Amino acid sequence: MSPPFWPIHRKGGTWAVRTSSGPHSLNTSIPTKVIMRDQLNYATTAREAKSLIKSGKMVVDGLVRKDDRFPVGLMDVVHIPDTGEYFRVLPDHGGKLKFLAITAEEGKFKLCRIIGKTTIKGGKTQLNLHDGNNLVLSTETDQYKVNDVLKIKVPEKEVMDSIEFKEMQQVIITGGRSQGAQGVLIGLGPEPGWKKTATIRTPDGDDFRTLSRYLFVVGTNESVITLDAGEE
Repeated sequence: MSPPFWPIHRKGGTWAVRTSSGPHSLNTSIPTKVIMRDQLNYATTAREAKSLIKSGKMVVDGLVRKDDRFPVGLMDVVHIPDTGEYFRVLPDHGGKLKFLAITAEEGKFKLCRIIGKTTIKGGKTQLNLHDGNNLVLSTETDQYKVNDVLKIKVPEKEVMDSIEFKEMQQVIITGGRSQGAQGVLIGLGPEPGWKKTATIRTPDGDDFRTLSRYLFVVGTNESVITLDAGEE
């Protein structure tokens, strides 16, 4: 039993590696061993993939990860030092995740959505991010809201910029039947809580509705990250 979006042959073996406890859950991530062997095809067996990872051949968000079960998920940046390649994990159609090749310059940062916000001891604010990280900010720097997206330098975890969650922003869909689609948020519905809907306009001019919790803002006039192969 393994998540259906993993790029493995369903009948090619008996067992599948399980992700370690980490920043992403089992159902929203892929273990590094599967990425090395089945996604990037740098190994032909699980043993080879494990050996490469234990040797420090995979970097995730600027940090060498030697755990062959480390979970890699949405918006993470994967770097293969020996080849100089960088990949960003993005949502794809059919509930899948894709590893899109990006430049070394773009590999210096990632986008993180704020999923929670609390006040902690000392009057400071703690932001809970979608990738399991938490940021503690002073009151003077607290201008962010839940669903806003932060542009974060990796591995330093420094906030470089932010993108407000509001209408007329560039978005990508991270769940539901429209996962992987992208466009402009042109309207938010009146529904309360998790039922709130949103209307998206695609680059082709088509409109569709989805739940607002599936939206991930990626820019204002244009996306700050590469979303398609060959995109400048």
